[in-house]
Amino acid sequence: MRYLVTGGAGFIGSAVIRRLISDSDHEVLNFDALTYAGNLSSLAEIADNERYQFVHGDIRNLALVRETISTWQPDLIMHFAAESHVDRSIDGPAAFIETNIIGTFNLLSAALEYWQALSPDGQELFRFQHISTDEVYGSLGETGLFTEKTPYSPNSPYSASKAASDHLVRAWGETYGLPVITTNCSNNYGPYQFPEKLIPLMIINGMEGKPLPVYGTGMNVRDWLYVDDHANGLIQVSEQATPGSTYNLGGNAEHTNLHVVESICKCLDRLSSDRAPHKQLIDFVTDRPGHDARYAIDCTKIKNDLGWAPTVSFEEGLERTVAWYLNNTDWWQEIRNRTYSGERLGKIGS
Repeated sequence: MRYLVTGGAGFIGSAVIRRLISDSDHEVLNFDALTYAGNLSSLAEIADNERYQFVHGDIRNLALVRETISTWQPDLIMHFAAESHVDRSIDGPAAFIETNIIGTFNLLSAALEYWQALSPDGQELFRFQHISTDEVYGSLGETGLFTEKTPYSPNSPYSASKAASDHLVRAWGETYGLPVITTNCSNNYGPYQFPEKLIPLMIINGMEGKPLPVYGTGMNVRDWLYVDDHANGLIQVSEQATPGSTYNLGGNAEHTNLHVVESICKCLDRLSSDRAPHKQLIDFVTDRPGHDARYAIDCTKIKNDLGWAPTVSFEEGLERTVAWYLNNTDWWQEIRNRTYSGERLGKIGS
């Protein structure tokens, strides 16, 4: 099968591409704008494989999107390309509107033109798979889980832009018959994650002896999904899901942000004793505007339909992740020096 993966130099996209190339005979074209969070070094292990190709391109460039799809002739488009950090969306929402909404519209428009020109067999095979987030559902109270039927209620510019892109994908399926699939995932973590996100930021700050900033009281709850589990689930969806399907993928691992940071400290204490105890670095800071209280995903549908469930426990996944950042300082140090030094983002009026 020929995959066109947008945003394949990002965290989740690169995990999927590594798996597609290493564990199968699929062909993959990675279409990525290489914005600040795109990193081709995350694909170094498969970069020279004859079944992998890269195009430096932006989904906001409709002409290039059309040309790439027409030339590559994909059986499946897997759409990751997006601005994805809530804090950055607070500081500068325009980029999220342009990429996540206009870019997705461009991709859908080009995909529809391509799909309509295929043979009947080609149309039957083709899929447009859109990767989204549980943040489109808004915030949960102390109980309950997000399901595929949960109404959308986004609270940040980021989640609003992803909700809009989800709706566009659904509309292209319903209106034009484009064979679309959408997945919504919980918080991912693991190797190669850009260090603005909570877990890698805490690991690297802890390694450097810097403060570990925890928003508010640290009681906000997230469901954590190890990135390789997510990659396996997305590939399974691409191979088995029927057009029009939506699936939620979560880790069945709800934890408060404070518990996550304290768990990272314990891992660092075991694996790197230079600054133990790392817990003393925790620093409670002013909360993020519009900070959703709790996310939690019900994975029943994908388990029943496709047999997918997460296999890596949070404890095991976190241990692997901390060890990876300890052993791959060259990967993240380049980012620290060139792109993001660990400063706080998303503070209105400051």
